[in-house]
Amino acid sequence: MKLRITLNDKTFEVEVEAAEADTTTLPPAYPIGSAVLSGSVASTPPAPSSVAYDPAVDEAKVCRSPVSGIVVRLIAQRGQSLQVGDPLMVLEAMKMETNITAPIAGRIAALSVAEGDNVQSGQVVVEFE
Repeated sequence: MKLRITLNDKTFEVEVEAAEADTTTLPPAYPIGSAVLSGSVASTPPAPSSVAYDPAVDEAKVCRSPVSGIVVRLIAQRGQSLQVGDPLMVLEAMKMETNITAPIAGRIAALSVAEGDNVQSGQVVVEFE
């Protein structure tokens, strides 16, 4: 296939060949959840979760952290009314900032974290009325 490319007001005609991927060295593909491992597994109890889920929490009225990180900035305040997508806070994880936004419209009943706090993935960070 021939392509025409212009760079710095100069036009170049380039011939490109599409190569096919070499799939002979790839492992076989299995549908998700269908892989079966051979051997035995020691009967060890599962590792405890780093975040305790409280069954009394109304999941429709909370915002959980999607990542583990440090709260670098609180934007929302207790008592503030928000719409879906309004900013709540900024978390930093692995030198990358993540904006946490309101999952529902409503008024903030409680902020469970403060600037500088470490949070775990799945931890409740905001409760709504």
